[in-house]
Amino acid sequence: MNGYSYRLYPDATSRERSRGTMRYTREELMDMTTFQLRNICYKERLIEGLGPRTEREELIRIILKFLGADDVLWINQSVEGGFERIQKAISRHMTAPMSSDGGISVPARLILYEGLNVDKLDRYVVTAPGGLTESNVLLVNESMELCGIFNLVKDDSVSGTFYLTAGSGSTWKRSGNRQYSLLFFRKRDSEYLYQTYYSSRPLPPVHIQYTQIPLADLDIRELEPTEAVLAIDFGTSNTTAGAYLHNGYIQAPSSQDLLNGRVRMDAINYVSFPDPTYKDTDWIEVLPTAIGVAECSDPANIRYEFGYEALRSMRRGGYSSRASVFRSMKRWVNNYNKMEEIVDVHGNAAIVSRMDLLRAYMNYIIRTAEHQFKCKFRHVHFTSPVKMKTQFLQMFGEMLPDYRIEQTYALDEGMAVLYNTLADGMERGAFMEGQTYHALVIDCGGGTTDLSSCAFTIEDGHMAYKLDIHTTYENGDTNFGGHNITYRIMQFMKIVFADYYSGRRQVTDIDSLIEAPGADVFRQVDEEGVRSVYQKLEQRYDEAEHIIPTAFARRENRSRDEYLRVRGNFYFLWEIAEEMKQQFFRKTGILRNRFHSEMEGDGDSDLQITTMERWFLSVERNGELKDEYEFPDVVFNIKEITQLIKADIYEVVRKFLDDFYRQGRMNQYSIIKLTGQSCRIDVFREALKEFVPGRSIEFRQKPAEGRVPDLKLACLRGAIRYLSARKTGSVQADITHDAAVIPYTVSAYTHNGREKMLISSLDRSDGIPGSISRPFETAEVELYLSGSDGQLRQKFVYVNRPDFYKEVLYEDIRDRYGDKIPQDDTDSIVNGETKFFVFPDDRHWGFHVLPVARRNERLYLGSQKLLPFETDLSELDFFDGMK
Repeated sequence: MNGYSYRLYPDATSRERSRGTMRYTREELMDMTTFQLRNICYKERLIEGLGPRTEREELIRIILKFLGADDVLWINQSVEGGFERIQKAISRHMTAPMSSDGGISVPARLILYEGLNVDKLDRYVVTAPGGLTESNVLLVNESMELCGIFNLVKDDSVSGTFYLTAGSGSTWKRSGNRQYSLLFFRKRDSEYLYQTYYSSRPLPPVHIQYTQIPLADLDIRELEPTEAVLAIDFGTSNTTAGAYLHNGYIQAPSSQDLLNGRVRMDAINYVSFPDPTYKDTDWIEVLPTAIGVAECSDPANIRYEFGYEALRSMRRGGYSSRASVFRSMKRWVNNYNKMEEIVDVHGNAAIVSRMDLLRAYMNYIIRTAEHQFKCKFRHVHFTSPVKMKTQFLQMFGEMLPDYRIEQTYALDEGMAVLYNTLADGMERGAFMEGQTYHALVIDCGGGTTDLSSCAFTIEDGHMAYKLDIHTTYENGDTNFGGHNITYRIMQFMKIVFADYYSGRRQVTDIDSLIEAPGADVFRQVDEEGVRSVYQKLEQRYDEAEHIIPTAFARRENRSRDEYLRVRGNFYFLWEIAEEMKQQFFRKTGILRNRFHSEMEGDGDSDLQITTMERWFLSVERNGELKDEYEFPDVVFNIKEITQLIKADIYEVVRKFLDDFYRQGRMNQYSIIKLTGQSCRIDVFREALKEFVPGRSIEFRQKPAEGRVPDLKLACLRGAIRYLSARKTGSVQADITHDAAVIPYTVSAYTHNGREKMLISSLDRSDGIPGSISRPFETAEVELYLSGSDGQLRQKFVYVNRPDFYKEVLYEDIRDRYGDKIPQDDTDSIVNGETKFFVFPDDRHWGFHVLPVARRNERLYLGSQKLLPFETDLSELDFFDGMK
């Protein structure tokens, strides 16, 4: 297939481009595998390091000898007695400042907060024409009393520019003397201060030279509590957070943040997170839902890494580091107390609960928000999937007992997206008063896709807008989301690379893998099923496993080196597939993509060059995995990727909307809302047009803005706008959740092997319960949960305890369960029989098993048990090592 393309190349984005100018620290090299160290020697032509028997330590020594970066000794971890030792050094070794200020320019005013770090976004910029280096900076008053310690960090994007930073545990000492100054030092004097701070033994006396620059003003503050609500959209792949900050959300907001535009009054403010993927750290309004273990030698004081930092550490370790990294943590909701073993890069191990990991991740998000907005949040709102709202709110309540988790007015994800659309329409006056509108919301997240319907009316009351909203969960697929699209792209990449490295040196055509022409893919899915479309692709992917293996779980019985290489292959291919997906579907005008070690000036505006710092693939040759240094000269194009994912996306849309279409219900929906990052893909809208009559629905989407798609923020924005509108009284909303559609089947087998349906797929959750009868002495009852596709998802075993039964009257059962257990069904129970009633519960997204027995003409009630529709075991896991 001819077309536009994406090419793979090695990277120097985070370093200078020309060979020999890249610099490495010992810390970076210690995190790398021997394979990676040899790769650096190969790429940088370090002949000493290319010997076949060169040991790891020798490789590190060689690289540091020729390409070593200067380590900066920063005082950034508080130790007992360090502050006092620096004060003594000031008194003994600093007699007078340099006569010249060296042209150093400092901020006029500093505002510091107890317990908050200082970072680049605070914009405390220091400039100097020359001679200034990264170092420690001391904050003193006129009497040379030490009041605090900063780090001076170079801004690589602007020559001669630095910024002040400090850790959250830094000491800030208030002084009666308000004439404050900053002291700047040469590199060797800064290192002497570092040794003084961290060494309990006296150091030899020296004369410390310093430059003293006075500050116009300094303010040290306590963090103020606020009544503003921090909203968090916890996603499978990514998480976002933000708040509406009204004028007066705290008594004394930071004037620096207001002037710099970091805080905007009477507006929605999104939390920005640091992305240190490249040397010039970027700040972005989305955080990957990932947590890594940085150090766990002390189980009582475990240090974690979050989001981009966790993924960067995994990348720096060549994707084969032993350090634990957890993703897709949103799936833990039904088993969040499970214990997990964690390991750091040094091999230290500890046991923690999933709750501990989730709490650490959420506390990081809250701390980042408090640092950005300079306030103490006490009230937090979480959006959650509509079908599991109760479980999520319960989990968050247990996880964060010190915060007030919004329960009464908490919005689910689909409703938050819809409210954002309603708020836009109300502002434009787009809705007729009193008219009933119908809407469908399709949310394609990282791991799941959900369909919700809604009917709403809007009235312009005399004191507020009145919203009457009825919403229903219609369908869902727990095994389709953005990860599925990434996996398809990874499959295609692996096949292409395997063909390239097997000696063919040819580009694999997508038409040889997806044989149906683009216009016929939808028809083939309708007639033969989605599996038929990908049959050849899956076959070739299995064949490629013999050249570029990625199923690392199948290599656990092999050598450590082999296991880590295969594991590294999987995570490396996954990451570049995810990166390519984002490049194609985030930006407009990008039709081709390739990877390289440096940018090329070929002038093709439609070609995205994705630079790679290192190449990590291991290729199997003659039964042995070998390092592969050569970058494949391959260009991927958007037509290929669209053809690749077309059938998957059409299948999930068809699954959701085919019944609506056949029943003629699509005509009633005036709004179809797509949300989630994956819905940026044009194939979604193309597939929807197969079911939407004529052109009655418009699909609008804002153009791409930066790295965060507008669709990703729609859920968070809707929740914030709803909470703000309720708080100000501009909206009165009455939201009713109607009985959900259950996309699962629950069945059991009778004594003669006949399958009996207890809950049928796509039934409403308020339907008549099913039941299965067994003898009273039965110890176990097996129940089978299947998806709407008929595939078995889970087998449950209900343990029956006859000694736990209690005698009851039917009136007692009716008082507790209402019409869930009809009297006719209990009257028909004979002596010695136990009837196991099974009925769904959409509030807890599961089903109940309730045994009712009869003995000696009397009714007995057994133990009720809730079983979840969705558990870790029932959901597709792309990181299980079997792909």
